[in-house]
Amino acid sequence: MSRHHETKFRVVTKLQRWVVNPVSRLLPFQTLLETTGRKSGLPRRTPVGGRRVGREFWIVSEYGEKSQYVRNIQANPSVRVRDKGRWHHGTAHLLHKDDARTRLKSLPRMNSAAVRAFGTNLLTVRVDLTD
Repeated sequence: MSRHHETKFRVVTKLQRWVVNPVSRLLPFQTLLETTGRKSGLPRRTPVGGRRVGREFWIVSEYGEKSQYVRNIQANPSVRVRDKGRWHHGTAHLLHKDDARTRLKSLPRMNSAAVRAFGTNLLTVRVDLTD
């Protein structure tokens, strides 16, 4: 990762972790991805912008495998997604060969613009919903 991308990553992730995410998690209809912490074993809820298509939920991670929720998925792919105020269980899959930039065109516009602007290593995540 270039020095510019590393600085961008550090600034944006600190802002998200300490300001944006805590506020977003409180909003009743914010989409959330709940993973299990790979070290703590505790539930970790991350605001995400994605879209449900049938029995699948699609997300694009802006930092790929550097994203904490992606690292948690690698350790345990069982997740929950809160979409439109309802929780759904599922299994997450990291799709390294999917064209994440093209995928963003089918996801919510505002979030996709932010992911494109701040992201440095885009990675598509598909959650197969089981309920």
